[in-house]
Amino acid sequence: MKIKIGILACLVVLASCGNKKEKQKVTSKPNIVFVFTDDQTYSSIHALGNDQIITPTMDSFVAEGTTFTHAYNMGSWSGAVCAASRAMMNSGRFVWRANKFRQNWKSNDSKAFDKSWSKVMESAGYDTYMTGKWHVDAPAGKVFKNVKHIRPGMPKDAWDHFAMVEKFKKNPEYKKKGSEVIMPVGYNRPQDKNDTSWSPTEPSFGGFWQGGKHWSEVLKDDAIEFIDQAKTKDAPFFMYLAFNAPHDPRQAPQEYQDMYKVEEMELPKSYMPEYTYRHSIANSNDLRDEALAPFPRTEYAIKTHIKEYYASITHVDAQIGMIVEALKKSGKMDNTYIIFTADHGLAMGRHGLLGKQNLYDHSMRPPMIILGPSIPKNKKIDADVYLQDAMATAIDLTGTEKPAFIEFNSFLDLAKGEATKSHYDEIYGAYLSVQRMIRKDGFKLLIYAEINKVMLFDMNKDPEEMNDISKLPENKEKVKSLFNDLLKLQKEMDDPLDITSVFKTL
Repeated sequence: MKIKIGILACLVVLASCGNKKEKQKVTSKPNIVFVFTDDQTYSSIHALGNDQIITPTMDSFVAEGTTFTHAYNMGSWSGAVCAASRAMMNSGRFVWRANKFRQNWKSNDSKAFDKSWSKVMESAGYDTYMTGKWHVDAPAGKVFKNVKHIRPGMPKDAWDHFAMVEKFKKNPEYKKKGSEVIMPVGYNRPQDKNDTSWSPTEPSFGGFWQGGKHWSEVLKDDAIEFIDQAKTKDAPFFMYLAFNAPHDPRQAPQEYQDMYKVEEMELPKSYMPEYTYRHSIANSNDLRDEALAPFPRTEYAIKTHIKEYYASITHVDAQIGMIVEALKKSGKMDNTYIIFTADHGLAMGRHGLLGKQNLYDHSMRPPMIILGPSIPKNKKIDADVYLQDAMATAIDLTGTEKPAFIEFNSFLDLAKGEATKSHYDEIYGAYLSVQRMIRKDGFKLLIYAEINKVMLFDMNKDPEEMNDISKLPENKEKVKSLFNDLLKLQKEMDDPLDITSVFKTL
């Protein structure tokens, strides 16, 4: 009897030890995988209401996690909106202060490198890894412990456009049809249904085919290689996986192109041949993004670009799916959080625009999804967040206190239902010195400073921003109230643009 009791006691102790070990495993710092696409608008996921696009992996993220339906990029000091977005994402600073701070990175200031997302994660005990598009002034190798295939903002072929524009500006011989710039292959297309000057599947056109394998597939291989190494280690990891796609050139293998037909693509509700104010908001003919399709826009050209955009997203979706599968096979998935977003949205024909150099929601809003052990499934939250909140959220997940220099906020409490209200009273937006925006209480005020243009949209009744209600008598006080709120925001943001003269026109 004593022997049996002794054995039972040992079993209880062993079971207790096992429970402690299991508890220790569960409460250890989680792995964090940040998946970052480029130029992907919020409305480009099947599970979020787009019946035309095929995105099984992103759909699974929606089902398995919490989606923030109103995530915003704060804007940009340059036409390369992606560079400003990434500077904010990795510095934790609001747009104008991020612009100033990046000068410290450019001067090779080691103390400034320490004030980056990756370095904060490293100080919290994380093995940090980055592959894909960087486009940040701090060298990736100075802030991440492991780097692989650091890509530029876009392939060399796309950069060739800038050389063309410079030649055009300096030499009248480069003119064609008046003021139109002679474009490299892949721009100003398609002219019509017979235009076969460029193909998204032809490797000889370079772009994401440079090197022999599509860059999205290379990134997938890089990520899986790191996961295979990390699965044997005890240290938690932080992976920063930044795809270049679906940024142009919107290239994807033939099997993905075959999933879509141009004639079946639907035009956006706000489609128009040409945006009325584009020349007044720095969206002229020589803006690279806008130069991809002919002016004025045609239905066929926009449908072609949408088709190629969707194919590129579906191809990226497949690569992300293989990365997730590798995480599951590694045994690390149960203690891993995934944060998925993009650096901003994209117009793709809405309002007659193609790019992201505007402050309409289609160009400011990317998808934003978080999934992991403690995150509610199939939950959607419409509280306003900034996409750069991903940095503060990841730090929150580590159990580390957010450093004082980080201005963005964690949305983890919102995801878990511990908070219900946005951490921001209003959303601010800026583009160069020509556009300003404030979104508050369901309304958006849009300012075009150079022409004293003011627009007001009721975002609940008019989410596509097609009906300017600023001139209605009943909205006069709303316009002035939002304008005053915007002025206050500008001071808080260190915004260098003086828009007080616009107020006099109200």
